Amino acid sequence: MSTPYVPSELLSGLTPAQLEAVTTPGQPLCILAGAGSGKTRALTRRMAWRIAEGQAQAAHVLALTFTRRAADELSTRLSALGVRDHVAAGTFHAIAYAQLRRRWAESGERPPALLDRKTRVLLRLLPARRSPSDAGPAELAGEIEWAQARMVSPAGYADAVAAAGRKPPMPAAAVAALYERYQHEKRRQHLVDFDDLLLECAQALETDGAFAAAQRWRFRHLFVDEFQDVNPLQFRLLEAWRDGRDDLCVVGDPRQAIYSWNGADPRYLTGFVARFPGATVVHLDENHRSSPQIVAVANAVLDGIGGHPLRAPGADGPLPTVTAHASDEDEARSVVRALRRRGGAGRWSDLAVLARTHAQLVVFEDLLKAAGIPYRLRGASAFLDQPAVRDTIAGLRRRSGAALASSLPDLDAAAVEAAEGGERGADLDVLARQAREFLALDPTGSVGGFVAWLTSRMAREEPALRGQAVDLATVHAAKGLEWPVVFVVGFEQGLLPIGHATTPEARAEERRLLYVAVTRAERELHFSWAERRTFGTGTMSRSPSPWLDEVEQAIRAIEGSAPPDGDGWRSRVAEGRAQLGPAGGRRARRAGERADPVVLAALRSWRANTARASGVPAFVVFHDTTLAAVAEARPRDRPALLALPGMGPVKADRYGDALLAVVASAAEAR
Repeated sequence: MSTPYVPSELLSGLTPAQLEAVTTPGQPLCILAGAGSGKTRALTRRMAWRIAEGQAQAAHVLALTFTRRAADELSTRLSALGVRDHVAAGTFHAIAYAQLRRRWAESGERPPALLDRKTRVLLRLLPARRSPSDAGPAELAGEIEWAQARMVSPAGYADAVAAAGRKPPMPAAAVAALYERYQHEKRRQHLVDFDDLLLECAQALETDGAFAAAQRWRFRHLFVDEFQDVNPLQFRLLEAWRDGRDDLCVVGDPRQAIYSWNGADPRYLTGFVARFPGATVVHLDENHRSSPQIVAVANAVLDGIGGHPLRAPGADGPLPTVTAHASDEDEARSVVRALRRRGGAGRWSDLAVLARTHAQLVVFEDLLKAAGIPYRLRGASAFLDQPAVRDTIAGLRRRSGAALASSLPDLDAAAVEAAEGGERGADLDVLARQAREFLALDPTGSVGGFVAWLTSRMAREEPALRGQAVDLATVHAAKGLEWPVVFVVGFEQGLLPIGHATTPEARAEERRLLYVAVTRAERELHFSWAERRTFGTGTMSRSPSPWLDEVEQAIRAIEGSAPPDGDGWRSRVAEGRAQLGPAGGRRARRAGERADPVVLAALRSWRANTARASGVPAFVVFHDTTLAAVAEARPRDRPALLALPGMGPVKADRYGDALLAVVASAAEAR
């Protein structure tokens, strides 16, 4: 048995803010921990410190998380501190289920069966024949999960949706009716879903005195990780466990609140003091993960969110970069080349590619496979949970004995019909490509065989690649992870922010998602976007994210080369220089910094006319940074033009001669 650390060892290596978080006597305690500030370290050290000091008993500690991975990490760290064997750590659902199972057993009650997926019931409640444009069981399951998380009944669903400004996948009255039928069918079959576990446990604690007394005696010291992700139902259960006691410690970052679409409410964190008068709040604002250059970009993103800016005590790193590409395939090829340069034996796991959607990652998967670069798709099984994919697979299961080849035309047709739906069409296109890959392996394969193969392929992580592989992940799946080098791809309007984020609240959440992406990087951070992107079977023109200018301006501020754009700019330049230390951290001169003003003016005039004639925004022709690089270099031939940043072969073929002519004419006119 491991020997618990003595208190002095528990406090070694802590920053002053972390030390306060670990040792403060204040309760309830709220630790507002910015990205990379050591929140898990503070949380586990506080548990161990209180146990070592005799302020808490390990057997009476309950640590609540939102994922099994987070629970495992807490357990691992607590084990290293000598207290793991007696501390209960788990998700809200896992703890609630364990308590209910004991209650059912002790009362002799026949326990209900656990329904692992709502779609298993919903599929039977929907018409057998539906068009691809109809809401499917996966979308409806998500809507019911939102309602359950918000403790909204079928009768109150329509009003709740209207109050939240939420757009349901079908008329609210129809969703409410289906929700009611779903609840009735569960009762008829003696089933409970995961959300029912939380509600039943909370109700039991509120109404069964003996059960409540036993659970509250067992769990006297409550700790909650990622408190910004708590939803109203989880908070009700937490309050039922707490029963008015002050022995509560929560850790979270409201700027990483990215799950409001499924019912989470960060106001439980931001309004902690108002809800718990007399509570103690400790701020952890030092990012120990990322370089000062990356933190400066994160702070630029945070300007639109609010809260304490992050500070970066670490060593300097390279400047973050932003690159434009002619197409998503060009973007992927460029990123894969960069991965190859940085990778190699013992270094592949240092690299990650982050995207807003699963569908964006398919082209990277194909290119990495062709290049022989090991990779893993983080959260790959989540692709199977995408609404369009789940609904289509559910339909395929009904004809599992049929030949897949005979079903492929229907799958292709569904992808074409949904193509204008953006992500939905892209997901179905990915599914169709997977079906063709399966048929290449087994031309006579059945639909059932394909579904089993796909499920195994997507849900499995190859053991050999666990240590050394490039990570491909959505930003949501990347939350809680970190890498030395991160590529954020698809930095475009419609992806970051996502196209359906039309309300101020939704766009604020997308900005927080960008903050999460930025702060996954330790040393290198690279953004890229494409002027054309393929969705399903169609190709669309794209424009850069509306937040790209903020990112680029932050990078210029770090260099000390930002234009005098008002007081906001001056303060940002000063802040960026202060973060980089006395030396200023000035890096290599940025391309285009010494652009010839006459040539640049001529290029901008040409770009405006070209964009007007083509009916596209000016930046689709060329970004400002590319024009500045041309105006600085004043190339005379095609090879010199191609050597410039942001100038690919496609752009050179389309506009090269005109650019060279503008440069030559402007030079002659001087």
